[in-house]
Amino acid sequence: MKTLQSFRARTGEALGAPLPATTPEQVDAAATAAGDAFAAWAASSGEQRATLLRGLAAALESDREGLVALADDETALGPVRLNGELDRTAFQLRRFADMAERGVAFAFTDDPAVPGAPPVGHPAMVRQCVPLGPVAMFSASNFPFAFSVLGGDTASALAAGCPVVVKAHSGHLHLSNRVFGLVQQVLAAQGLPAGLVGLIQGGGADVGVRLVRHPAIAAGAFTGSTRGGAALQAEASARPRPIPFYGELGSINPVVALPALLATKGAELAATLAGSIALGCGQFCTSPGVIVLIKGAESEAFVAQLHTALAAQNPHAMLTPGMRQAFDAGVEHLVHAGAQPLLREAGNAEAPRPFLAQVEAADFIAKDALREEVFGPSSVIVWADSVAQVLQVLHAVGGSLTVTLWGAETDSTDTRALVRGAMAIAGRVLFAGVPTGVAVTAAQQHGGPWPSSTQPMTTSVGDAAIDRFLRPVALQDAPVWLLAQQGRPV
Repeated sequence: MKTLQSFRARTGEALGAPLPATTPEQVDAAATAAGDAFAAWAASSGEQRATLLRGLAAALESDREGLVALADDETALGPVRLNGELDRTAFQLRRFADMAERGVAFAFTDDPAVPGAPPVGHPAMVRQCVPLGPVAMFSASNFPFAFSVLGGDTASALAAGCPVVVKAHSGHLHLSNRVFGLVQQVLAAQGLPAGLVGLIQGGGADVGVRLVRHPAIAAGAFTGSTRGGAALQAEASARPRPIPFYGELGSINPVVALPALLATKGAELAATLAGSIALGCGQFCTSPGVIVLIKGAESEAFVAQLHTALAAQNPHAMLTPGMRQAFDAGVEHLVHAGAQPLLREAGNAEAPRPFLAQVEAADFIAKDALREEVFGPSSVIVWADSVAQVLQVLHAVGGSLTVTLWGAETDSTDTRALVRGAMAIAGRVLFAGVPTGVAVTAAQQHGGPWPSSTQPMTTSVGDAAIDRFLRPVALQDAPVWLLAQQGRPV
């Protein structure tokens, strides 16, 4: 029997007893159980879905002390951050509960018949949505609550009427199992099938790939590396019946800082940006990995201020030894590609020191290696000669979860061009603040062009996340009894 070992992030010591890896047969059983639970859950009312989601939120909060302590052991993210993340996770669950209760998943468009010949005349049509089916959900390393067992993917899928099979992340195995235990208690208390939410764990084709390939699975949701997400997307597309795969992948999140603003707020912005680069040891999908500056005295002064502020940061241990090694390898890769280090200090085996480098815009545009994400407290300054070259830099990035534009408050030809350039490559454009931190709101868009996500039309955060797991259906000349359902399941 294969086993999995969890580790204390701060020391690398083994944490707890080894856990059994899910066998291929158990993967199949979890997917089959989700498939068996689908019909009844797809037909559930908004009130039933809301009751489950609120029960899951309450269960999380009831075990807060134990969950946060365990998460801190496995991730080193600290109790303040983890308590805040648990609050966000409960908030997400309750927000989707409210949406389910309001009937968001049952919204419909009524298009009455128009007499006469086409194209003006047409039969009566109603457009509504149905749930896709069981969802394979792959937990993220860096958000052990908000993008894990009861994270936004699970919450939005359940609100849409879809069962979920969660693939636990190896970086917080014991936490995932403890949360899953709470899930099973809530399901049992509400008389719901245990297969409505399943959990599998382990690596390789025996687990994650097998889950995506299982015929009962109707969609995939993933947060992680570009390489891992691309491999799973390929599996989802290669099935006899391909399924949608919603992957939130790598992103370098450019920050463009214009000279006029740096002249008046440079020191303040440098401190803010340094904190964002080092936040969570840089383990955010929205961490600012690229800073685009136009050459000049204001930008040079800003770099000096950023160097000082970043050197004063003390990132905590990374989530896993593998991520720590990958960070060092990524930094070395940037330097080998031609990035000139400005701040590079040795860290320890668990916690790295911040890394800052610089490169000419022409080199950044020409070399793919300079545009690769380094997961950790790292950022590269890109020196541009003009706004036109800044736009070339953004175009070279190609796709990003975010672009931040500092100094675009005044309407001009240049700022309009920068806004167009930013919107062309990003799912979210910021004009103040920093990209780390993604609000759960109605207007949020967390997803952008490749390589930041596999489906740039969708979001993995915010109210619209539910749309990923719903499929539109048109009902033509439907009988009166069916129309009376008002979009609700039959």
